[in-house]
Amino acid sequence: MSEVYFADLRAVRASQSVLVKVQKLFRKARLGEAFRPGDLVAVKTHFGEEGNTSYLRPELVSKVVDMVTKGGGRPFLTDSSTLYKGMRTNAVDHLQLAARHGFTYPVVNAPVIIADGLKGTDYVEVPVNLRHCKTVKVGSVVQDADALITVSHFKGHSLTGFGGALKNVGMGLGSRRGKMEMHALVRAKVVKESCRGCGQCMLRCPPGAIRLKGRKATVDPEKCIGCGECNVACRYGAIDLGDWTNYIALQERIVEYCYGILKGKEGKSGFITFVIDVSPLCDCYEFNDVPIVPDIGILASRDIVAIDQAAADLVNAAPGIQGSMLKGDLTPGSDKLREIMDADWGAQLRYAEELGLGERSYDLIKVR
Repeated sequence: MSEVYFADLRAVRASQSVLVKVQKLFRKARLGEAFRPGDLVAVKTHFGEEGNTSYLRPELVSKVVDMVTKGGGRPFLTDSSTLYKGMRTNAVDHLQLAARHGFTYPVVNAPVIIADGLKGTDYVEVPVNLRHCKTVKVGSVVQDADALITVSHFKGHSLTGFGGALKNVGMGLGSRRGKMEMHALVRAKVVKESCRGCGQCMLRCPPGAIRLKGRKATVDPEKCIGCGECNVACRYGAIDLGDWTNYIALQERIVEYCYGILKGKEGKSGFITFVIDVSPLCDCYEFNDVPIVPDIGILASRDIVAIDQAAADLVNAAPGIQGSMLKGDLTPGSDKLREIMDADWGAQLRYAEELGLGERSYDLIKVR
């Protein structure tokens, strides 16, 4: 079984602080073995979206950066451009947002480099020849990096059930063209009987695929990119994102992108995941809802599959928070991730294991 190291958030003295525990986990999981002195080390994280407050604080990421530097690596922070409207659609706005959220010197002692260039067009096609993709379009900066350390915020997601390390790497480091390929099978449809004509979906649609006609929203399927923004914006359940099998295909495409991104970096990658502020939706939104479970802790592993499986298990084993998006069973052990999106979130884990990216079975090792 793969080793996944875990630290809770209890602290009664400075030596037990979260920042100290990040460093302990880095050492225990042997993440320093992923790079050699002098290596250019990409530290993948998410800088949050404007208006969102659940993204990882830069102080947490800074301790990972410090450990890379201490090990002789030359770290830089990175992420790629998005499909949807917001502050991360191009490198200029993305860098400004990262700075506004504190990802600057001296808070984090590393530069920020956007992985797919100024407009999201700077990518490398990596051959994979898998079920859905023959090649994957990867941000060239990460492809050129010598090693990859991924720092993830585990949370729910409206299309994949959860966002963890697999999604952070696969979707997060795919170029804009790659993101369009991953979302290709998801298409929005309006349930006319439920639509109130409020127009919120239209305002949130990145490609302008939604219009109001006769006080009802309509979607142009030729323009829809399957991002799911309209589904989140609608308060009346009037957006149908299609058959659940398309969600599985989306998960599998994300995994195939992971496969391509990690190709050539065998033994040159490591993962840290914070299971805190477990919001029901991605940090890509310009708001965040009440967490669905209490803060749990921090995980570290060299296995991208095992760390996601462990995070999902910990969330589902925790009690749900009353007053959150969860309306069903809040007891420990209930599938809280399934309630966020009524589809098979485990598909990404099974496929990743099938492709040899890691193991779903793991040994959870407590670090104090």
